[in-house]
Amino acid sequence: MSRLALWLPLVLLSSAGHAEGIAPPPVQLAADYQQQDASLYRVSEKLDGVRAYWNGRELLSRNGHRYSAPEWFVANFPDTPLDGELWLGRGRFSELSAAVRRYQANEAEWRQIRFMVFDLPASELPFEARLTQLKRLFSRHDSAYLELIEQRLLSDNAALAAYLDEVESLGGEGVMLRRRDSLYSPARNPDLLKLKRFQDAEARVLAHLPGQGKYQNMLGALLVETEDGRRFRLGTGFSDQQRLQPPSVGTTVTYRYRGETAQGLPRFASFMRVRNDMPQQP
Repeated sequence: MSRLALWLPLVLLSSAGHAEGIAPPPVQLAADYQQQDASLYRVSEKLDGVRAYWNGRELLSRNGHRYSAPEWFVANFPDTPLDGELWLGRGRFSELSAAVRRYQANEAEWRQIRFMVFDLPASELPFEARLTQLKRLFSRHDSAYLELIEQRLLSDNAALAAYLDEVESLGGEGVMLRRRDSLYSPARNPDLLKLKRFQDAEARVLAHLPGQGKYQNMLGALLVETEDGRRFRLGTGFSDQQRLQPPSVGTTVTYRYRGETAQGLPRFASFMRVRNDMPQQP
């Protein structure tokens, strides 16, 4: 992002004004961390950004659509492929998403964006050697819009847990682990791992919102309100039976989520259960 529920199909225009589609770039995808030995990996923050692939000429989305980045943004990029994410900063995913989806670039918005690079796809070397190549490459290409993500060496899994705590305390969403001896593989790679924690919280049901399509005549989403007055729709995590018999208005439900938006609303909120152990408000 990565970037799930709010990601809509991206169709960008060429300078001639026509929709332009390109074959999806050969990016590798992450598996979930399962208590592997952290000392065998390089570890970086999992950025709250939008995946991007520089093919040496233009920036592409994971699905092969061209981002309408201004020419000055990519002017000093190298002519070799780079894998990374477009990023505005922690907690600014919504702003970033809006900026990079525009048919015509808003230059003021793009001046705040950085292309954060984490790999060198065309190299056939192991990741540790690719990282050395990247550092040399970056020393020759001076761009205010191109940055190399910090890749840490950690001594053990306790150090990994401490680093995850550090990232989350700063508003980050998790960490990525890249096995130091792994090759770049344009598929789901078991040597590339993601680690993040779900958060959970409670909210009171205010209303049932009707479903559409396959959920017609069923629950589409719950309108809920947190204890501090924030309201949002909770539309995923329900079984079909729960959509037919949703939690009653006034019920307190537990949901899980991954961080918050710039507006303070939970990101990727998903229903977990009814809190039967808490008093319900009318």
